[in-house]
Formats: sequence, C-alpha cells, structure tokens
Amino acid sequence: MLRRLCLLVTFVLMCGVLVPARAQGLADKIELSAGYAYMHFKSSPAVNLNGFDVSGEYKLRDWLGGVADVGGEFGKVGGVSSHVYTYTFGPQVSWPRRISPFAHALFGFGYFSGGGYTNRSLAANYGAGVDVKIKAKLSWRVIEGDLVTTRLGGVSEHSTRISTGIVYRFGR
Repeated sequence: MLRRLCLLVTFVLMCGVLVPARAQGLADKIELSAGYAYMHFKSSPAVNLNGFDVSGEYKLRDWLGGVADVGGEFGKVGGVSSHVYTYTFGPQVSWPRRISPFAHALFGFGYFSGGGYTNRSLAANYGAGVDVKIKAKLSWRVIEGDLVTTRLGGVSEHSTRISTGIVYRFGR
C-alpha cells in the first residue's frame, strides 16, 4: 500500500512539474532517468538484490540541481522473498559536458518488506556517476554508484547500489 501511494505521489509531482514547465519554457531544466539497479544489501545475512532506479532532476544552474530518486530492489533475504525501496531527495552537482560526471547527497526514507515483516527508516544515499550524451536530449547513464544507508529493523545497513540506464532531457 505504501509503495503504491509513494509511486502515485511521485508520478503526480512529476506530471505537475512537467506541465507548467512546458508552458513556461522551463522544460530545459528537467531531466528524467530510469534504469536497472543492483544492490548488495547488507542485512543479516547480506544478499544481492536486483531492481530499478528512477530519478527526476530540476536544474537550478547548469551544474546544480535538485533530485528526487526512487529505488526498488527485489530478491530473497534469509530465504524469504523480499523488497527494499528508497525514496530520497537532495542536491546534485554535475559537470555538463558530452561526458558528464555527477555527485549527489540525498536524504529521505527506506522501506523493507519480506515474509510478513515490514519496516521503515530514514535513509541517506551518497553517490556519483557518469552520463554520456547520445543525442541532444538523450544520454546513457553508464554507471551510478551509491552508498545507501538505512536503519531497518533497528540495525544499520550500509548497502551499495550500482545502476545504469537512460537519461532524457526535456526542452530544446
């Protein structure tokens, strides 16, 4: 239920940002990315999970933006089918070139569910990556690496997430 609510809120917010941005000519400042994510979830025991990473960025300057990131990873934790979601927001800096490195520090919350057990906690997502421009509006996020910190079930997890995907830039 929480997952559906968060996805709905993210969708509504993105649509609400895109429609006025198009009308006002601010669309050049919006980027959306989506792709595959692999997480080494450091629970007890540590497990490898597969999933997705979706983010939206609003560029305040060429090199500075505000990012909303949603990650979801799925697999078996302790032999039980489980999933981990993170919903984080914060600043991202980048070097806008054909090959564009970036770094971010994002904060929000994490959610774990598996075997009838659910838990939520604060989350932090510290990471960096590289985008390579394919066309004027399209880039390949070659790699994004994140340290995802949560405290699910009262235990601190410092998990690593690696992702790759496509970045679409709105506007001209």
